[in-house]
Amino acid sequence: MPYRAPVSEYEFLFRHVVGYDQVSATNRFSEADGETVSAILTEAGKMCEEVMAPMQRDGDLHPARLENGVLRTSPGFADGWRAIAEGGWIGMSAPEDHGGMGLPMTLTISVNEMMSAACLSLQLAPLMSQGQIEALEHHASDALKELYLPKLISGEWSGTMNLTEPQAGSDVGALSSKAEPNGDGTYAITGQKIYISWGDNDFTENVCHLVLARLPDGVPGTKGISLFLVPKYIPDDNGNPGKANALKVVSLEHKMGLHGSPTCVMQYDGATGWLVGEEHGGMAAMFTMMNNARLGVGGQGVGVAEGAYQHALAYALERKQGRTPAGTQTGTIVDHADVRRMLMEMKADLFASRAILLACAVAIDMQTATGEADWGARAALLTPIAKAFGTDTGIRVAETGVQVHGGMGFIEETGAAQYYRDVRVTAIYEGTNGIQAMDLVARKMMDGGEAACRLLEEIQKQAERARCTLPELAEPVWQAAETMREATEWLVSQSDMNNRFAGAVPYLRAFARVLGGHFHLTAAVADKDGPRAALARFYIERLLPEHSALLAHAQAGAEGLYALGIDDLARG
Repeated sequence: MPYRAPVSEYEFLFRHVVGYDQVSATNRFSEADGETVSAILTEAGKMCEEVMAPMQRDGDLHPARLENGVLRTSPGFADGWRAIAEGGWIGMSAPEDHGGMGLPMTLTISVNEMMSAACLSLQLAPLMSQGQIEALEHHASDALKELYLPKLISGEWSGTMNLTEPQAGSDVGALSSKAEPNGDGTYAITGQKIYISWGDNDFTENVCHLVLARLPDGVPGTKGISLFLVPKYIPDDNGNPGKANALKVVSLEHKMGLHGSPTCVMQYDGATGWLVGEEHGGMAAMFTMMNNARLGVGGQGVGVAEGAYQHALAYALERKQGRTPAGTQTGTIVDHADVRRMLMEMKADLFASRAILLACAVAIDMQTATGEADWGARAALLTPIAKAFGTDTGIRVAETGVQVHGGMGFIEETGAAQYYRDVRVTAIYEGTNGIQAMDLVARKMMDGGEAACRLLEEIQKQAERARCTLPELAEPVWQAAETMREATEWLVSQSDMNNRFAGAVPYLRAFARVLGGHFHLTAAVADKDGPRAALARFYIERLLPEHSALLAHAQAGAEGLYALGIDDLARG
């Protein structure tokens, strides 16, 4: 079955579940009303279905390649990029005074998710540009904004982010790249960066790299790092690509998946760059880009989950095998109880992860529109959950999709395995999911858990209202939120951060489970006699109870993790 953009699903979530009406009620986003949202989602969905989805297999079978120093992209990707750029999808949330649409992030995240479902390898390219646009908007000089933003927003130029180095993975502060002042306001950037998604292409006029490097007086660690904009071609006096800069793609990584997306090793040999933000303030500027990218990567996971689910469902409705005790006999494997279990889990977690993602985007939009600190705290709290649970869901749903296919899922020709291979990296890049969990229990709890408890209180109030119509579903959600609140109080009472870190991943997953129950309950109230109530019942009765075991794990502390010595770990 070809990919079909779930436009009606977004519309339902916007109207009934994630509170998008609050966004459209603000002065900032008043023009992005229901009619506008539907029109945008419909048009973007059509582009994803007709242009991007047909490229999914070609990108996998005909990867990007490096020929004599020139990068050649997969067949059709240039046309795909052109469709994305001409549709205005790169600059949806970008500033209008530089050519963007100024639309809510909630809409951008939805369109990005659809593009991820259609062809994740290509979608990575506009995601990188979007992150760079936001970083430049908040931190670059007016001169840099005026030159680069219109080109990035239009898609004439593309953007990347360069953090990782061979000796410094997640420990960004260990980087060795150097920046030397040239005396004319520019800097000479020298060093090597790895894992650079879309570090080059053959369909834009210029590729603009945001590069972290250390000035001569930069102190060790992250506090001594600065951020620089380093283009592939140095713009001339008219703002057009001029002479080639002193940088190159050394090689492309051979990866498990995402073959259509070139992951580059970049070499900078005194390349000309311009400072973005303050000297030694590179991490603050880069985090602007990374936070955007983390939410976007969560959307990639959700998008791949959608694609994998549609793929598995189509196969289950066609594959004939065996008879079952089920009352309705289609003659296909969808009659089997275990296949139904897999499909229901896929669909239920897909809804939960998408709702968390959009709720985070709504919080970002509300903070942007109102400037209220509580919305900013809500967005900060939800970002690591949206990233980690969204990508975990993508991986889990894609893996289950292979299982639904049975032996044919292990055969590449069916395309089921590609979803799993492509999505696996999303739990790793833009901050591993373990790092997201550690961020949640540490930095995001610096307020003593106030933002988390405010959210849990809202969940309980909504469950209390739902008791009138769906008491059997409302009560478990209320109780789960209460258990989550108690666990959060235990968490913030731990002065030993290693006790927090030891249970960070199960704590994050438990929080996601409770949020999922909340959003499913909200959907059920809006559709209490329809299929959404049945799906909510499945989630709340069968998946939500996982939160209890996860919280037991989260509160077990760190001591047991070190009970085995190194020799014990190695011993057979």
